[in-house]
Amino acid sequence: MCSTTATAVPVQHVDNDRVRVTEWRFAIGAETGFHVHEYDYTIVPLNPGTMRLTGPDGDVREVTLVPGVSYFRPAGTAHNVVNTGGTAFAFVEVELKESPAS
Repeated sequence: MCSTTATAVPVQHVDNDRVRVTEWRFAIGAETGFHVHEYDYTIVPLNPGTMRLTGPDGDVREVTLVPGVSYFRPAGTAHNVVNTGGTAFAFVEVELKESPAS
């Protein structure tokens, strides 16, 4: 028996020298795959959802998304994100690139 895993769908809205803004859409069971964040970032949930974050050492935590309740993580954060809830959800990820020299 073969199982398939859905992949979260990124929709890039902005990518310039200061910021990258991506909307991530997760069907039920969809995941990002393991990745390491290159920049500091903020997540802004668009609708409610539950996601499982699995870190590089296998540490697991469940996070409940609340629309409009943002959170911040530093560059270097490493994890896989999986929609473990019963509905699809989406969030906007705002990555903060370094400011140009003044």
